[in-house]
Amino acid sequence: MVVGNQTLCTKFTFVAFSSLAELQSLLFFVFLVIYLFTVGGNLIIIGLIWVTSCLHTPMYFFLVNLSFLEMCYISSVVPQMLVHLLVEIKTISIEGCAAQMYIFTILGLTECCLLAAMAYDRYVAICYPLHYTLLMGPSVCLKLAAASWTTGVVVESVQTTWIFTLPFCGTGKIQHFFCDIMPVVKLACVDTSHNEIVMFAVSVLFIMSPCLLILCSYVRILMAILRIPSAAGRHKAFSTCSSHILVVSLFYGTALFTYLQPKTAHTPETDKATALMYTVVTPALNPVIYTLRNKEVKEAFQRITQRNPLRQMA
Repeated sequence: MVVGNQTLCTKFTFVAFSSLAELQSLLFFVFLVIYLFTVGGNLIIIGLIWVTSCLHTPMYFFLVNLSFLEMCYISSVVPQMLVHLLVEIKTISIEGCAAQMYIFTILGLTECCLLAAMAYDRYVAICYPLHYTLLMGPSVCLKLAAASWTTGVVVESVQTTWIFTLPFCGTGKIQHFFCDIMPVVKLACVDTSHNEIVMFAVSVLFIMSPCLLILCSYVRILMAILRIPSAAGRHKAFSTCSSHILVVSLFYGTALFTYLQPKTAHTPETDKATALMYTVVTPALNPVIYTLRNKEVKEAFQRITQRNPLRQMA
């Protein structure tokens, strides 16, 4: 389409790995292994929690939600990236780009809220242990999970719809490997300063608010742990939070760096590097963190493998 003197784009082209043509086969293999490991690891966590009755607690209910979310999160980006590493023309329709952004942003904001719900669960468990079963009953857990998913769907659906009401002109080349917000907004052929201000405000409100809730929860948790008289008790209390703290640090470290920067601070190189962290590396590390650092999950895995008939026959 032609509007005035400008031609509107009907599709986008990714050019993120164009300078690495000789390495694309190697990158395909590396990302495929990471993707299969991530999906497999999260499926194992979900399966272990499902079949182990002692893990049917609020903490592991939220972990199942997080594992399912992480599988969807990485699947919204990596399979398309794998295909584009094997083909010469790396294009996507505007509709396909919008669909990817809808899924990716909804899952990203949902994870922010879900991590805050998990922090609240740890806060109640450590600060109010005698009232834990009452304060974190099944209905409360369901409401917190539903609120996390609803917030992600509503907020990011509105924001992404707004982005794709913009006209996109020029060559349509995206300096990225998927339809992230800022690389797509840069292709708009109108002044997007007002859009960027609103998007920045939304990011601050809906990314920082869960982050502040997490920080407040852990301040109270730390104060409660320091009041525990025995070193063994303090270590046991802290160990129940350590995995969550690592996941929060990885997720928010890259999210804050990416989405709370002004447009002028974004470069294709930094955008791609941080995007690889939060779309590929972080989801792959989460199953490792929650299995290697979680005693109950490791014990459940050992019991399942020891009951395996093939193992017993050997």
